[in-house]
Amino acid sequence: MDNALRLQYLEAMGIDLWVPRAAPAPDRDEQLLIDNAAPEAAALAPTDHEPAQPGPDNWESLQAEVAACRKCALCETRTQTVFGTGNKQADWMVIGEAPGQSEDLQGQPFVGKAGQLLTEMLRALGLAREDVFIANILKCRPPGNRDPKPDEIDACHAYLQRQRALVQPRIILAVGRIAAQALLKTEAPLARLRGKVHTLDETPVVVVYHPAYLLRSLPDKRKAWMDLQLAMKTYTEG
Repeated sequence: MDNALRLQYLEAMGIDLWVPRAAPAPDRDEQLLIDNAAPEAAALAPTDHEPAQPGPDNWESLQAEVAACRKCALCETRTQTVFGTGNKQADWMVIGEAPGQSEDLQGQPFVGKAGQLLTEMLRALGLAREDVFIANILKCRPPGNRDPKPDEIDACHAYLQRQRALVQPRIILAVGRIAAQALLKTEAPLARLRGKVHTLDETPVVVVYHPAYLLRSLPDKRKAWMDLQLAMKTYTEG
Protein backbone atom coordinates (compact mmCIF):
# COMPACT_ATOMS: atom_id res chain seq x y z
CA MET A 1 0.00 0.00 0.00
CA ASP A 2 1.45 3.36 -0.98
CA ASN A 3 1.74 6.19 1.52
CA ALA A 4 -0.94 8.35 -0.12
CA LEU A 5 -3.55 5.59 0.20
CA ARG A 6 -2.50 4.95 3.81
CA LEU A 7 -3.07 8.62 4.66
CA GLN A 8 -6.46 8.53 2.92
CA TYR A 9 -7.62 5.64 5.08
CA LEU A 10 -6.34 7.19 8.31
CA GLU A 11 -7.91 10.55 7.46
CA ALA A 12 -11.26 8.80 6.87
CA MET A 13 -10.93 7.41 10.40
CA GLY A 14 -10.34 10.88 11.81
CA ILE A 15 -6.63 10.31 12.57
CA ASP A 16 -4.34 13.25 11.83
CA LEU A 17 -0.69 12.49 11.19
CA TRP A 18 2.40 14.66 10.84
CA VAL A 19 4.30 13.41 7.82
CA PRO A 20 8.03 14.21 7.33
CA ARG A 21 9.28 15.20 3.91
CA ALA A 22 10.91 11.81 3.43
CA ALA A 23 8.65 9.39 5.24
CA PRO A 24 10.37 6.15 6.25
CA ALA A 25 8.82 2.86 5.27
CA PRO A 26 6.48 1.54 7.99
CA ASP A 27 7.85 -1.20 10.22
CA ARG A 28 6.12 -4.57 10.51
CA ASP A 29 3.87 -3.65 13.49
CA GLU A 30 2.72 -0.38 11.88
CA GLN A 31 2.00 -2.19 8.61
CA LEU A 32 -0.22 -4.69 10.44
CA LEU A 33 -2.14 -1.81 12.09
CA ILE A 34 -2.66 -0.13 8.73
CA ASP A 35 -3.79 -3.31 7.02
CA ASN A 36 -6.32 -4.03 9.80
CA ALA A 37 -7.68 -0.47 9.77
CA ALA A 38 -8.04 -0.25 6.01
CA PRO A 39 -11.29 -2.25 5.62
CA GLU A 40 -12.99 -0.26 8.44
CA ALA A 41 -11.87 3.05 7.00
CA ALA A 42 -13.05 2.05 3.54
CA ALA A 43 -16.47 1.17 4.97
CA LEU A 44 -16.72 4.58 6.65
CA ALA A 45 -15.76 6.58 3.58
CA PRO A 46 -18.76 7.65 1.41
CA THR A 47 -18.91 6.16 -2.09
CA ASP A 48 -20.75 7.03 -5.26
CA HIS A 49 -23.24 4.26 -4.49
CA GLU A 50 -23.74 5.24 -0.84
CA PRO A 51 -24.04 9.04 -0.54
CA ALA A 52 -23.43 10.69 2.82
CA GLN A 53 -26.65 11.04 4.79
CA PRO A 54 -27.95 14.58 5.53
CA GLY A 55 -27.75 15.90 9.04
CA PRO A 56 -30.79 16.22 11.33
CA ASP A 57 -33.52 18.66 10.40
CA ASN A 58 -33.43 22.10 12.00
CA TRP A 59 -35.55 25.23 12.12
CA GLU A 60 -33.14 27.41 10.13
CA SER A 61 -32.94 25.12 7.11
CA LEU A 62 -36.67 24.45 7.15
CA GLN A 63 -37.59 28.13 7.32
CA ALA A 64 -35.19 28.89 4.46
CA GLU A 65 -36.80 26.17 2.34
CA VAL A 66 -40.29 27.54 3.02
CA ALA A 67 -39.24 31.11 2.20
CA ALA A 68 -37.89 30.01 -1.19
CA CYS A 69 -40.66 27.49 -1.95
CA ARG A 70 -42.09 27.36 -5.47
CA LYS A 71 -43.92 24.03 -5.26
CA CYS A 72 -47.29 25.47 -6.28
CA ALA A 73 -48.77 28.50 -8.01
CA LEU A 74 -49.32 30.41 -4.76
CA CYS A 75 -45.68 31.49 -4.91
CA GLU A 76 -46.66 33.81 -7.78
CA THR A 77 -49.25 35.76 -5.78
CA ARG A 78 -47.91 35.80 -2.20
CA THR A 79 -46.26 38.81 -0.62
CA GLN A 80 -44.22 36.47 1.58
CA THR A 81 -44.49 33.05 3.17
CA VAL A 82 -45.97 32.66 6.63
CA PHE A 83 -43.81 30.11 8.39
CA GLY A 84 -45.18 30.06 11.94
CA THR A 85 -44.43 31.67 15.28
CA GLY A 86 -44.19 30.89 18.96
CA ASN A 87 -42.44 28.47 21.27
CA LYS A 88 -40.52 25.94 19.16
CA GLN A 89 -40.58 23.47 22.05
CA ALA A 90 -44.22 24.02 22.96
CA ASP A 91 -46.56 21.43 24.44
CA TRP A 92 -49.40 22.99 22.44
CA MET A 93 -49.39 23.36 18.65
CA VAL A 94 -52.14 25.38 16.97
CA ILE A 95 -52.68 24.61 13.29
CA GLY A 96 -54.95 26.74 11.15
CA GLU A 97 -55.97 26.80 7.51
CA ALA A 98 -53.98 29.39 5.55
CA PRO A 99 -52.70 32.96 5.78
CA GLY A 100 -55.14 35.77 5.09
CA GLN A 101 -54.38 39.25 3.81
CA SER A 102 -53.01 40.56 7.12
CA GLU A 103 -50.87 37.44 7.61
CA ASP A 104 -49.53 37.71 4.06
CA LEU A 105 -48.47 41.30 4.71
CA GLN A 106 -46.98 40.73 8.17
CA GLY A 107 -45.53 37.25 7.67
CA GLN A 108 -47.13 35.92 10.85
CA PRO A 109 -50.10 33.59 11.36
CA PHE A 110 -53.37 34.63 12.98
CA VAL A 111 -53.11 38.41 13.11
CA GLY A 112 -55.95 40.88 12.68
CA LYS A 113 -59.32 40.43 14.38
CA ALA A 114 -59.34 36.63 14.08
CA GLY A 115 -55.87 36.53 15.55
CA GLN A 116 -56.94 38.71 18.47
CA LEU A 117 -59.80 36.33 19.21
CA LEU A 118 -57.44 33.33 19.03
CA THR A 119 -55.21 35.10 21.55
CA GLU A 120 -58.22 35.48 23.87
CA MET A 121 -59.15 31.81 23.38
CA LEU A 122 -55.65 30.79 24.42
CA ARG A 123 -55.71 33.21 27.33
CA ALA A 124 -58.91 31.56 28.56
CA LEU A 125 -56.85 28.37 28.88
CA GLY A 126 -54.12 30.19 30.78
CA LEU A 127 -51.83 30.25 27.74
CA ALA A 128 -50.09 33.14 26.03
CA ARG A 129 -49.33 33.10 22.31
CA GLU A 130 -45.68 32.80 23.25
CA ASP A 131 -46.45 29.53 25.06
CA VAL A 132 -47.67 27.72 21.93
CA PHE A 133 -46.44 27.23 18.38
CA ILE A 134 -48.84 28.50 15.72
CA ALA A 135 -48.71 27.43 12.09
CA ASN A 136 -51.00 26.85 9.11
CA ILE A 137 -51.70 24.04 6.68
CA LEU A 138 -50.58 26.41 3.90
CA LYS A 139 -47.59 28.74 4.10
CA CYS A 140 -48.88 31.11 1.39
CA ARG A 141 -52.12 33.06 1.09
CA PRO A 142 -54.65 31.81 -1.47
CA PRO A 143 -55.83 34.75 -3.62
CA GLY A 144 -58.98 36.33 -2.28
CA ASN A 145 -58.74 34.14 0.83
CA ARG A 146 -60.37 31.27 -1.08
CA ASP A 147 -60.24 27.74 0.31
CA PRO A 148 -56.95 25.90 -0.25
CA LYS A 149 -56.86 23.49 -3.17
CA PRO A 150 -55.86 19.84 -2.62
CA ASP A 151 -52.62 20.21 -4.59
CA GLU A 152 -51.67 23.26 -2.50
CA ILE A 153 -52.26 21.32 0.72
CA ASP A 154 -50.17 18.46 -0.63
CA ALA A 155 -47.35 20.82 -1.61
CA CYS A 156 -47.11 22.16 1.96
CA HIS A 157 -47.72 18.85 3.73
CA ALA A 158 -44.06 17.94 4.23
CA TYR A 159 -43.28 21.36 5.71
CA LEU A 160 -45.98 20.98 8.35
CA GLN A 161 -44.89 17.41 9.07
CA ARG A 162 -41.35 18.63 9.70
CA GLN A 163 -42.60 21.43 11.94
CA ARG A 164 -44.57 18.93 14.02
CA ALA A 165 -41.53 16.68 14.25
CA LEU A 166 -39.38 19.57 15.49
CA VAL A 167 -41.92 20.89 18.02
CA GLN A 168 -43.05 17.44 19.25
CA PRO A 169 -46.25 18.85 20.79
CA ARG A 170 -48.21 17.02 23.45
CA ILE A 171 -51.51 18.23 21.95
CA ILE A 172 -52.66 19.83 18.69
CA LEU A 173 -55.53 22.29 18.25
CA ALA A 174 -56.90 21.98 14.71
CA VAL A 175 -58.49 25.35 14.04
CA GLY A 176 -61.40 25.22 11.62
CA ARG A 177 -62.88 22.68 9.22
CA ILE A 178 -60.23 22.76 6.51
CA ALA A 179 -57.31 22.38 8.90
CA ALA A 180 -59.06 19.53 10.71
CA GLN A 181 -59.95 17.69 7.50
CA ALA A 182 -56.43 18.05 6.12
CA LEU A 183 -54.74 16.90 9.32
CA LEU A 184 -57.08 13.99 9.95
CA LYS A 185 -57.45 13.07 6.26
CA THR A 186 -61.22 13.07 6.34
CA GLU A 187 -64.13 14.80 4.62
CA ALA A 188 -66.33 14.71 7.71
CA PRO A 189 -68.04 18.03 8.53
CA LEU A 190 -66.86 20.11 11.46
CA ALA A 191 -69.95 19.20 13.49
CA ARG A 192 -68.79 15.55 13.51
CA LEU A 193 -65.15 16.36 14.17
CA ARG A 194 -65.45 18.67 17.16
CA GLY A 195 -66.39 17.48 20.64
CA LYS A 196 -64.08 14.44 20.58
CA VAL A 197 -60.39 13.63 20.77
CA HIS A 198 -58.67 12.44 17.59
CA THR A 199 -55.13 11.13 17.18
CA LEU A 200 -52.41 12.11 14.71
CA ASP A 201 -49.22 10.04 14.93
CA GLU A 202 -50.03 9.30 18.58
CA THR A 203 -50.57 13.00 19.35
CA PRO A 204 -54.09 13.96 20.54
CA VAL A 205 -55.92 16.41 18.29
CA VAL A 206 -58.90 18.52 19.36
CA VAL A 207 -60.86 20.38 16.68
CA VAL A 208 -62.05 23.90 17.48
CA TYR A 209 -63.99 26.53 15.58
CA HIS A 210 -61.98 29.00 13.52
CA PRO A 211 -62.00 32.41 15.25
CA ALA A 212 -63.00 34.09 11.98
CA TYR A 213 -66.18 31.96 12.05
CA LEU A 214 -66.82 32.81 15.69
CA LEU A 215 -66.66 36.52 14.84
CA ARG A 216 -69.64 35.92 12.53
CA SER A 217 -71.47 33.45 14.75
CA LEU A 218 -71.34 34.64 18.34
CA PRO A 219 -73.77 31.98 19.71
CA ASP A 220 -71.22 29.26 18.90
CA LYS A 221 -68.70 30.76 21.33
CA ARG A 222 -70.24 28.58 24.05
CA LYS A 223 -69.48 25.47 21.96
CA ALA A 224 -65.98 26.81 21.33
CA TRP A 225 -65.40 27.11 25.08
CA MET A 226 -66.51 23.48 25.51
CA ASP A 227 -63.97 22.42 22.87
CA LEU A 228 -61.21 24.36 24.63
CA GLN A 229 -62.12 22.74 27.94
CA LEU A 230 -61.91 19.32 26.25
CA ALA A 231 -58.45 20.21 24.95
CA MET A 232 -57.24 21.24 28.42
CA LYS A 233 -58.71 18.11 30.01
CA THR A 234 -56.97 15.96 27.39
CA TYR A 235 -53.68 17.77 27.96
CA THR A 236 -53.73 17.59 31.76
CA GLU A 237 -54.72 13.91 31.78
CA GLY A 238 -52.27 12.91 29.05
